[in-house]
Amino acid sequence: MTQEEFIKVLGEKGYVYEMEGDRIVVTHNDSVDLRSIETLPPGVKFKNKGYVDLRSIETLPPGVEFKNVRDVYLNSLKTIPTGVEFKNKGYVYLKSLIDGWFGDWSGNIEGIASNRLLNHMINKGFFI
Repeated sequence: MTQEEFIKVLGEKGYVYEMEGDRIVVTHNDSVDLRSIETLPPGVKFKNKGYVDLRSIETLPPGVEFKNVRDVYLNSLKTIPTGVEFKNKGYVYLKSLIDGWFGDWSGNIEGIASNRLLNHMINKGFFI
């Protein structure tokens, strides 16, 4: 999906965004439900006030960042390239990768925030 196509989808759904250089930053004041899209352009940043639902996406492009206030739903995700970051304040649902919420995954380490562990695993190439 190109940036122009993604901006069109955001406009059709009424989701607020801004541009930071050549990067699309979704700043909507609520949740962002994009369950029907199958791709994203590189470098999108979700900085909205609710959850992000991308349940139909199978892979994320490099540079995608989640800084939203709630959960991220990535039900169909099969790969995560290095450079993707989860800084959201909720949980990450990875049905196809680990069969549930990353925060409930048995491989989590007590005392280490689950998103911190997830980001470390992404940077080490565990999900490529």
